[in-house]
Amino acid sequence: MDLLERDRDLQALATALGEAAASRGRIALVAGEAGIGKTTFVEHFLAAHGRDARVLKGNCDALFTPTPLGPLYDIARQAGGKLAVGIEGSAPRAALFSALLEQLQGGARPTILVIEDMHWADEATIDLAKFLGRRVAEARVLFVATYREDEVGPHHRLRTLLGDLAGSRSTTRIALSRLTIDAVRALVAQRPFDPLLLHRQTAGNPFFVTEVLSSAGHGIPATVRDAVLARAAKLGPAGRTVLAAAAVIGGRIDPGFLAAVAGDTQEGLGDCLSVGIIEAAGDCVAFRHELAREAVLAEIEPGRRRELNRRALDALKAAGGGRGDLAQLVQYAEGAGDASAVLELAVAAAKAAVAVGAHREAEAQYARALRHSADLPPAERAALFEAHADELAIIDDLERATEERRAAVALWRGLDDRLKEGENLAALAWPLVRSGRNAEAEEVSRSAIEVLRALPPSRQLADAYRVRAHLRMLDRDRPMAVRWGRKAIALATRLRDEATVAAAEMAVGSAILVTGDDRGRAYLDRSIARASRLGQDAMVGLALLNIGTSYGEQYRFPEAEQVLDQGIAYTSEHDLDHANHYMRAWLALVRVHQGRWSEASDLAAALVAQPSLAAISRIMVLVALGRLRARRGDPGAAAALDEALTLAAQTGTLQRLAPVRAARAELAWLEGDKARCVAEAKAVHALAIKHRHRWHAGEFAFWRRRSGERVAVPAWCAQPYRLQLKGDWRKAAEAWHRLGCPYEQARALAEGDAAAQTEALAIFDQLGAAPAAAALRQHMRGTGVRRIPRGPRATTRRNPFGLTVREMEILACLAAGLSNGRIGTRLHVSPKTVGHHVSAVLAKLGAASRGEAARLAREQGLLPQNREVGDAK
Repeated sequence: MDLLERDRDLQALATALGEAAASRGRIALVAGEAGIGKTTFVEHFLAAHGRDARVLKGNCDALFTPTPLGPLYDIARQAGGKLAVGIEGSAPRAALFSALLEQLQGGARPTILVIEDMHWADEATIDLAKFLGRRVAEARVLFVATYREDEVGPHHRLRTLLGDLAGSRSTTRIALSRLTIDAVRALVAQRPFDPLLLHRQTAGNPFFVTEVLSSAGHGIPATVRDAVLARAAKLGPAGRTVLAAAAVIGGRIDPGFLAAVAGDTQEGLGDCLSVGIIEAAGDCVAFRHELAREAVLAEIEPGRRRELNRRALDALKAAGGGRGDLAQLVQYAEGAGDASAVLELAVAAAKAAVAVGAHREAEAQYARALRHSADLPPAERAALFEAHADELAIIDDLERATEERRAAVALWRGLDDRLKEGENLAALAWPLVRSGRNAEAEEVSRSAIEVLRALPPSRQLADAYRVRAHLRMLDRDRPMAVRWGRKAIALATRLRDEATVAAAEMAVGSAILVTGDDRGRAYLDRSIARASRLGQDAMVGLALLNIGTSYGEQYRFPEAEQVLDQGIAYTSEHDLDHANHYMRAWLALVRVHQGRWSEASDLAAALVAQPSLAAISRIMVLVALGRLRARRGDPGAAAALDEALTLAAQTGTLQRLAPVRAARAELAWLEGDKARCVAEAKAVHALAIKHRHRWHAGEFAFWRRRSGERVAVPAWCAQPYRLQLKGDWRKAAEAWHRLGCPYEQARALAEGDAAAQTEALAIFDQLGAAPAAAALRQHMRGTGVRRIPRGPRATTRRNPFGLTVREMEILACLAAGLSNGRIGTRLHVSPKTVGHHVSAVLAKLGAASRGEAARLAREQGLLPQNREVGDAK
């Protein structure tokens, strides 16, 4: 049937291909519900443009646990070269990704790379798409990814990729819509169907419509399933046999493999093709749609389905299925009810998944193996629990990771294997501390050392010392962190355990550097060098993270900025998202203190929208947002800091609690609530003093003193706070200026004479610090100061979000749906400048997208407030 009502979408894809051909690589995300015609749409496009470009195409299969990098196997067979050799030879994931990128960057013609059904993608395939998305801009590539929008909820694994690609200028989104009544009327033509009734019954879903039009009866089936089964009812016995076998096999089906499962397929396959329920797909055959396969599969009697799965399992084994077939083999084994085969194959599939970084798939396969492991010897079961716990921790399912690790501990203890018991107790500390259960983590860490110390010196004991050092470093307990870290280094050096040496050096260096002592940097630099030699990319990223955030915590913002930028670049290049997110959160906070508030807003808005943000990253980005909103007087400061406190309170550590409590104390002060300000500042002040943290202790003393409390100030507190608390506002302002903190500088100047207060007012106004500026103006009027500078223009004050006239103009253009280029033409500024203004508008509104900003503008009545933007619509 004709492809109707897709001309505009096809043109958008053609435009993207034109950009790719000009070496401006593009990503096209094609979304729509099941049956909307995504595959048909893409095939129509390829038929029109395939001769002008090289086409590489892969499919994600609807398996319970997908094949890791399944689409890459399809692509490798088409591309050949290093990629095909690498994937057949079980090359490392990084090598496979690089080989594909090399393939895409070569050739005289542009490449159209298609990955279909990304909603079924495994974790490694999503990482591959992310890898390509970050590098495609400079290649002659159009990367097309299709997915079912209605199946990608807020916690779906694909949501992270969509968020990652959404901010890229290389991304084009194409949302395929349902058919209108006019399209349905055109499809019905002379057939004996009422178009209005058909459109109402099918809601314009193209697959449902075409299934109804191809069914045997004259009525309209109630569901897609009924429509598919009506078509299947046309088949004779041979056709039904082939159809059942094909439904069990799934995906793209090799005719030879189909014959091995179903027997003689010559007549039956021809019947299936003739009625249209199965169609040719290159050298293979496939169901017209996965919905059709699911409908057929559901009708197969259970005993018959087990037998067909058994045949499929035997046939694929006989064909010598490789790494790319393991997930399919496991599914057939489970469908056949063969527990021993499931156990053997699931473990092999899990290990293969780990090798390519598909940790969610590995977790699912280990879980499947454990369900069939009741008869295994205890040591083998314990090893399975260990492996499963590792994968659960990697994917941040920390509660289950803790349970599985405890199960391993119990089994090893029952076997009286003290070495393995101690090893697993030490490993148990990680999911606990990452869950905010620090006290439990400390307890199991002590138990691990107690168990392992009773044995001869071992790698496990060195690692347990290293874990203890890291836990103490996280709690900012420098003496104990250094003590345990040096014990780990000494023992690991004796045992030539380089990885533990590198990790322990990182813990020691971080514990020292975070107190402001530069001697810690040498440990961290050695850790980076050692980890680089070992190929431990994640450890290098973590060391850079610790250096950058240690500088940030000590208000050494230029150094923090330099290292964080380096770390963000490194972790982006190596796809280390967790470390990348944490560093970006810290960089947002650094920008807040530097007075670069628009940049802070951009960083924070992009990061807080990430669906799978780890708790520690979310705490820090919420602190940045809370500080920024409080200082600007924007709505949402309290909500951000309430959530941050909920997350931080679970940890009980100074590292997490102090930034949150300090931000909450500042918010309370700006809102005029001195009692709440004191309560927030007192909450962890004693802990900051206990650990001699000069910046946290100084800030808490500052807020308590400001609120009218008499509080002792230790001599070791940070100099700017100490000077300000002594009443030396001038030297305090100079100290803040040297640190590059304009807001804090203005806050100190505000305590000075009229000239200093006027200078402070100028800084507050320039920053957009409306609450502090308003309070200072009121104070100056109360003390009789004359000629107080006027604040921002009325057009800015009249809107509750603090938008300037220019930003209101930009908002009106966003509401009109204008692109950056068209906005720039209208307002006579460059697209880059427009981009900065758009970012500022989104941040002030707390909007995640241009569409959301436009919606808020209408809901809040912002557009009519400023008559100057009337002609921008």
